Amino acid sequence: MRNVLAASMVFLSLASAHAQAPASKQVKLGVLNDQSGQYADAAGPAAVEVAKMAIADFGGKLLGHPIELVFADHQNKTDIASGIARRWIDTEGVDVILDIGNSAVALALADLVRDKNKVMIVSSAGASAITNEKCSPNTFQWTYNTYTLARSTAKALMGQGGNEWYFLTADYAFGQAFESDASAVLKESGGKVAGSVRHPFNTSDFSSFLLQAQNSSANVLALANAGGDTTNSLLQAHEFGLLGQKSKMRVAALLFQITDAKSVGLPNLQGLYTSEAFYWNRNDGSRAFGKRFFDKVGRMPTMVQAGMYSATMHYLKAVEAAGTLDTAAVLTKFRSMPVNDFFSERGYVREDGMHIHDYYLLRAKTVEQSKGPWDFYDVVATVPAEDANILRAQSRCSLMKKS
Repeated sequence: MRNVLAASMVFLSLASAHAQAPASKQVKLGVLNDQSGQYADAAGPAAVEVAKMAIADFGGKLLGHPIELVFADHQNKTDIASGIARRWIDTEGVDVILDIGNSAVALALADLVRDKNKVMIVSSAGASAITNEKCSPNTFQWTYNTYTLARSTAKALMGQGGNEWYFLTADYAFGQAFESDASAVLKESGGKVAGSVRHPFNTSDFSSFLLQAQNSSANVLALANAGGDTTNSLLQAHEFGLLGQKSKMRVAALLFQITDAKSVGLPNLQGLYTSEAFYWNRNDGSRAFGKRFFDKVGRMPTMVQAGMYSATMHYLKAVEAAGTLDTAAVLTKFRSMPVNDFFSERGYVREDGMHIHDYYLLRAKTVEQSKGPWDFYDVVATVPAEDANILRAQSRCSLMKKS
């Protein structure tokens, strides 16, 4: 087993207009995610960098002390993650755990964080259960979940004429949740599921699955998978002629981050649609953050990395507004304060812990339209915040008011 990445302490002690009367201890943040495995590109070490950026932009000090940051690699193992989190809380004084990057880890840590009365803000784990049936007053989901991406993609593509879908679905809970959520939206909106097929995790040959989709009546091929399965299925869909400017089908990738797009390459993305919570080339604010990130990391940020900055900054503002590290006081401010930044315009935190914000339907540009190596998409539709999230009446979160 690889050694757990040693937690690295970062002290940012810039002069700060935010400094108040000294608290009894430093504010301590912990970024816990996959630093070296399959999710490392989407979040990973760059998530630590954006947390540092947020701390520096805040001024480096809070409640009279320098803000402290630690991080560690959970290797996508719940036992390792639980051990790190328990040590951080019990002996190292960590106040908030950020990012997570794995839904199983997030669900495992939710009970621990609640029992210890600390805070967890999830940016890169997508299971909707985190803020639905498994919701907790101490856990928040900042960037996306499977429901929001499935719903926003389905609703927006229905508006673009994509009303008959064929699902290529990863045969585990994550993929099944995507298919279920998107199918429900289609049916609500008068669309149709033309068929579906399940594939094992880490499939290399999608030919038989793609032939079934090609022979259906569907006008949308929906990829309810992630990571290498998505990139492999996209490349093979392009070879089969399902993906391209001349194809009768559109391809909807339900979870597809900019690092995936870079891996596949724009020539192989023609005809692709996807939804994201953030795209660097959407407006002046997103472009400014994208440039800052690029200057530090050497590539454009994924939506979960941009969300990490927003989540970190919101937490620091909540502690400042509370004037204390008392968890109850911080949670009250965290839930009540609006979110208005480059990531989330007019956003807010709902009772279930979900950060409510807009989503964007993206369509791959042609190679000729692209103006640079990271210029992949046109933003063709905005799905408003209230329309993208689990409806209040349908929520299974015990914290949610049903009025």
